[in-house]
Amino acid sequence: MDGDIYPVNNPYRLKNLTDLNTRCTHCKQNFEPEPNFYYGAMYVSYAYTVALFVAVYVFLGIFLDWNMWSTIAALAIVLVVLAPVIFRISRTTWLSLFVKFDKEASKDHLKP
Repeated sequence: MDGDIYPVNNPYRLKNLTDLNTRCTHCKQNFEPEPNFYYGAMYVSYAYTVALFVAVYVFLGIFLDWNMWSTIAALAIVLVVLAPVIFRISRTTWLSLFVKFDKEASKDHLKP
């Protein structure tokens, strides 16, 4: 896809973290098909966070044999650092699950 979902692509600009283009900048695909559409992205975010926690725990707690409190501290740091990225990835995943790209609409939009 050639258009941008987010007006500011850097997820660490926290002031603009939740901003979302209403339509694709390239093909005019609607990114907000209904009010409160992105509430479901919380479930995707939860799944990504659990997968991240399991991966970090297995690596640090089992392979590197860190103690429990060091592992918990590392998990907290990883979550805080990656929270904006997980937020954006979750919204993008949710959007791609329920809004399908229409190639014909894109071609019609690009015609002179």
